[in-house]
Amino acid sequence: MEHGSFEDQSKATFSLTDENHTLANAVRFTLNQDPRVTFCGYSIPHPSDARVNVRVQTTGDPAREVLNDSCQDLMLICENVRETFEKAILKFKTEGGLSSMDIKK
Repeated sequence: MEHGSFEDQSKATFSLTDENHTLANAVRFTLNQDPRVTFCGYSIPHPSDARVNVRVQTTGDPAREVLNDSCQDLMLICENVRETFEKAILKFKTEGGLSSMDIKK
């Protein structure tokens, strides 16, 4: 759900239901990497409420568009992490796994 002004679309607060610090902090990170963002932050209204409020203020671009772009960037980051991890697992398995390591008891 978006809370904002119809006149100034460069500022808005987005409520994300069924989310917590994990997603909110990642979204905040990607938003802060965007040069169009002048302010972004998040809050959790109450610990028992599974909701996160993300505030976005931009240099003029619509906040909704900037948030969408940041979520797309976050998905690309996650895909890159997954690919890197899967390559590392494959390399570990092909090199003999734990048996090839010199582990002393």
